Amino acid sequence: MRSVKVFFANAVLLASANVILRLISVAFNAYVSEKVGAEGMGLFTLVMSVYGLAVTVATSGVHLAAVRLTAEAEVSGISRRTVVRGCVLYSLLFGIFSGVTLFALSAPIGTYLLGDARTVPSLRVLAISLPAISLSTALAGYFTGVRRVYKNVIVSVSEQFVKIALCSALLLLIAPAGVEYACLAVVGGSAIAEGTSFLCSLVLYLTDSGRRGGIRKAEASPFRRTASIAFPVAVGSYARQGLLTAEHLAIPWGLKRSGASASAALASYGVLHGMVFPLILFPSAVLGAFSGLLVPEFTEAHERSDTAHIKRMAEKVLRTSLLFSLGVSGIFLSFAHEIGTGMYPGTDAGTFLSLLAPLIPVMYLDSSVDAMLKGLGEQLHCMKINMADSAVSLALVFLLLPRFGIMGYVAVLYICELMNAALSISRLLEVTGLHFRIGRWIVKPIVNVILATSVVRLLSAYGAVPLIGTGGSAWARIAAVTVLYALLTAVTGALTGLIPKKRVNNSEIIRPASCD
Repeated sequence: MRSVKVFFANAVLLASANVILRLISVAFNAYVSEKVGAEGMGLFTLVMSVYGLAVTVATSGVHLAAVRLTAEAEVSGISRRTVVRGCVLYSLLFGIFSGVTLFALSAPIGTYLLGDARTVPSLRVLAISLPAISLSTALAGYFTGVRRVYKNVIVSVSEQFVKIALCSALLLLIAPAGVEYACLAVVGGSAIAEGTSFLCSLVLYLTDSGRRGGIRKAEASPFRRTASIAFPVAVGSYARQGLLTAEHLAIPWGLKRSGASASAALASYGVLHGMVFPLILFPSAVLGAFSGLLVPEFTEAHERSDTAHIKRMAEKVLRTSLLFSLGVSGIFLSFAHEIGTGMYPGTDAGTFLSLLAPLIPVMYLDSSVDAMLKGLGEQLHCMKINMADSAVSLALVFLLLPRFGIMGYVAVLYICELMNAALSISRLLEVTGLHFRIGRWIVKPIVNVILATSVVRLLSAYGAVPLIGTGGSAWARIAAVTVLYALLTAVTGALTGLIPKKRVNNSEIIRPASCD
């Protein structure tokens, strides 16, 4: 097993990079939305819904295969270069197929499926980037598997800065020509950035000192071994992403059927998916860093049949995810309108943010649970749950949106997120033998965040502290709630058992599962 120091170093590095990159991304997203407007964001989100399906086909589960095979190679001694060769061949096959298919079908997809010919040029540009995305994903899985996540950080930072620079330049040059060109500017910069990301990943892999690690053993074809893990996951991903794409295409249709104009429907869709969801998912950058590292950790423990260690890790991950996400949810719920107005003035972002804030713990926890299940070889079960979630969601969109409009879609999100999380958590508890403790894991953090927000609101109302008083900044009040919640969490013993302890017999630190 890797030491706790390696896990923590990687997790802290990845979390820090994720937070910074998400912060930059949210700020840039606000800049883009100001330039293209709500309708432009809606058009861009429609394009990305189809692109999401194309990316799913291009990657076809290769990231999980690369992580698992590299982690298994640590135990079995198989050559890492052999693992990467199989993953790269697999990536090339699906990346080229997806890119060619999207480019060839971009006109009928844009004109008839999306119902807006303005999306066709953007789809063609994005199609060119698909082989690079697939190859980058395979190499990113390798870096995660060998615990050299700093290389993924370098790639992500490079990609983000290239994307921002190119998109900003293209927005200035061609966006004034209309919504179609504004959308093309954003996707064009993103596509070139993806190519840069692959080149950076390739250089980092070719200069990796451990890529020859392991010994050559008699084994199945590297491509076949990769496909045996990736393709079953890919099939489920195709179905799920296909349903998700259909759902996204049906949302504007349902809003128009409820009485909204085509422009208003596209604008509401753009506010919800192009503005609010990036805000909601921004704090998940912290948990996402740890979740991404859970797959190899759980894979190694599973390979060694260390059930006691798996159970300890699973408990810590669940508790940490709930502590973090419940705090985030409370802050968003209390300051929804300040955040929404501050980031996207003149929109309904604050209203949607307050409606969706209670879902944050469910969404964040489900992501962590999925990572643990995949590390334990339960990816097929995850696939079935996600497919059921997407099928129910699509059916409810057709059923509720024409009648209730955008509020019907909010109801769809609640129903499906709760169903998905309940099924995933039940499976994890069954596999690990863990018992879920509602009082300690949920009730205590909720009480703490209510106390923290109430105290800060009270101090603000009476002007007891100038910085967070009525004339102070909303961001200062949010920071005060964060600090107070952290203090209450520590004082009330909610962190008990999450801090690593030393073994009595050999003074080795017990491996933590997540950000403990």
